[in-house]
Amino acid sequence: MPGTTIVEDLELIIEDIGGGGGKLPPAGGDGGEEGNRRHGPRLPSSRRYAMAVVIAIMSIVMFFMAMASAYIYLRSSKSDQWVPLQLPWIIWVNTALLLLSSGVMEIARRRLALADVRQFRKLWFAATTLGILFLAGQLVAWRQFVLAGFYVATNQASSFFYIFTGLHGLHLLGGICALLYVAFRKFEKAKVSRSVAAEVTSYYWHFMDGLWVFLLALLYLGK
Repeated sequence: MPGTTIVEDLELIIEDIGGGGGKLPPAGGDGGEEGNRRHGPRLPSSRRYAMAVVIAIMSIVMFFMAMASAYIYLRSSKSDQWVPLQLPWIIWVNTALLLLSSGVMEIARRRLALADVRQFRKLWFAATTLGILFLAGQLVAWRQFVLAGFYVATNQASSFFYIFTGLHGLHLLGGICALLYVAFRKFEKAKVSRSVAAEVTSYYWHFMDGLWVFLLALLYLGK
């Protein structure tokens, strides 16, 4: 499968960065067995992590695509129950925070590739903090909507606003838990390396960024 090939290539790249895959095993049987004992447990583990994230992403995509289809259909039906909404200004601030968190995360992963674990932790915590600030900002946006008199059942447009932002926030909260796991987990005795854990976690986090940009575009065009 093409997706599996990409995942395997990424694993080999991470392995090389970590310093474990630079040399070929000796031609003798003992060297090959030793190499299998050293690398064998890590590759299946990293593959399982990556595939689990891919499966989670695909299920989330299918769910939100169904919701987006319903949103587009109701918006174009010219129903009296559809009242365009003005998005609160803090939504744009929240978007900038979320995109910035992805950038900081990639810088953190580069520091980890250089074996600078201390700087990696600082940047990783910064990316996590930006994600938490995004969620806090979404709650502020909800409060602004409530103060303006828009609730979940006010009209169809307001219902979708709460549904989209709420469900995205719940999925992002899961991503924050994964970021904290990578930050606090002691990987010395783990079956997966810190580099692999950071890699597959970043897949999910960047996906949540892209999903939010897509939802924001829907909400903006439907206002």
